[in-house]
Amino acid sequence: MTKGKVYFVGAGPGDEGLITVKGQKAIEKADVILYDRLLNPKLLEAAAFDCELIYCGKKPYTTGISQGEINELLVSKALEGHRVVRLKGGDPAVFGRVGEEAESLKDEGIPFEVIPGVTSSIAASMYAGVPVTHRDYGRSFAMVTGHDQTRKDIDWNGLVSIDTVAFYMGVANLPSIRENLINHGKPGNTPALVIQWGTYGRQESVEGTLDDIVERVSGRSLGNPAITLVGDIISLRGKLQWFERKPLYGQRFLVARTGTAKSALAEALYELGGEVIEFPKWNAAKVKIEESQLLAFLSYDRILFTSPESVHGFLDSLTEQAIDFRRISSKLYVLSRKSKKALQQRGLTAELKSGMPEAGTLLVVGDRNRDLRDPAHGDGDYIQSIAKFVDERFLEIFPRMLDGKPVGTVLFSNRHSVDMLMQYGNKANVDIEALLKQASIGVIGESTGNRLQDYGFTSDMMPKEPSVEQLVDLIVNRNVF
Repeated sequence: MTKGKVYFVGAGPGDEGLITVKGQKAIEKADVILYDRLLNPKLLEAAAFDCELIYCGKKPYTTGISQGEINELLVSKALEGHRVVRLKGGDPAVFGRVGEEAESLKDEGIPFEVIPGVTSSIAASMYAGVPVTHRDYGRSFAMVTGHDQTRKDIDWNGLVSIDTVAFYMGVANLPSIRENLINHGKPGNTPALVIQWGTYGRQESVEGTLDDIVERVSGRSLGNPAITLVGDIISLRGKLQWFERKPLYGQRFLVARTGTAKSALAEALYELGGEVIEFPKWNAAKVKIEESQLLAFLSYDRILFTSPESVHGFLDSLTEQAIDFRRISSKLYVLSRKSKKALQQRGLTAELKSGMPEAGTLLVVGDRNRDLRDPAHGDGDYIQSIAKFVDERFLEIFPRMLDGKPVGTVLFSNRHSVDMLMQYGNKANVDIEALLKQASIGVIGESTGNRLQDYGFTSDMMPKEPSVEQLVDLIVNRNVF
């Protein structure tokens, strides 16, 4: 069998937008992905449905998968002929052990490629408002592992002469780092900054000096993953903060998903600085529709599409059968603005179901089996144009996405989203009811709120008009007095 190839890909420090274009393409083409704990699991959504996802996460000071086992996995998967991605948080060459892993491949004659990523110290520092270099404050910059700082081979004399120093994962050893820097000549009033979960919406920063930073961090109970920055350049933070001033900074959201399309709600919250978890993850597969069936469907007076996926499935079938869209004489209706936009992108117009008349023959085009169709969609004939299903690989990943800061707000966009979060959240061994009891709940409209009440919960936010924009406005303004 032909040997495969391994791609070492830097996933960046957390913000999923910081993945490189080349790294994103490698994820999309992978047969197997071995991924670490600290990268954003949302990046895995770009992987193909048949891609094998293997978790290689290790927490500091705990036992887990060994480095030797990771090396063996890389070798064995590549020898099976697979295209393997080793997805690492930050940059694989900055305390990412890429050298050890690449050596194991070289020994077996397995080709590899390294795709750099945005390293955590530079990105987290800038997200906290601190550039690591500046002509007036910092002309030199060093990156140091924060583990085992009592080792005598650390060149502390050299470090104190560097303008800006970043220590990776050094919270537990912060007292030792402070002691060594001061004992080797760094003034105690040198500014220091600890940044936990840098570039995520849950990012938290504690600023002080070498004299008091240990006590300040202890008082805020910060831990790893974190970057400790030391240097006068931190004084620029007051002027250059940007991320921590976004309106939803520090807030964590869970958006219940019902489709494969990008969530406009999730994207709006992310742009405003919130950290957004989306679940469940969905995939779609084609449903074959014969030409004779399609031609018969075009004779209906009304066609109602239940989702964007059902729109694309139906129109793709027309294209495959070389049937001109202009032969559609039916009046088109949709359940959501997202479906309306999907039709507009294909050159067709539609109205919302609320304006659909009762008269005339009706075809409902959906993405579920006939026996799962929603009676509220109408009494017309039904066709499934695409098969939409939950990607169960993410059931294992979902609990890890919830680690760290608790979710403060859970949002539902329709009735179906309530059922799906309840069903698949529990299937992922997450206590959804307990999560909802501790969080604020927002719904897009009255029907969604009623479904939520069926489970014994009441929404805290519902816009006057069922729109993403109005729900986001409610979220942004809820703490403004």
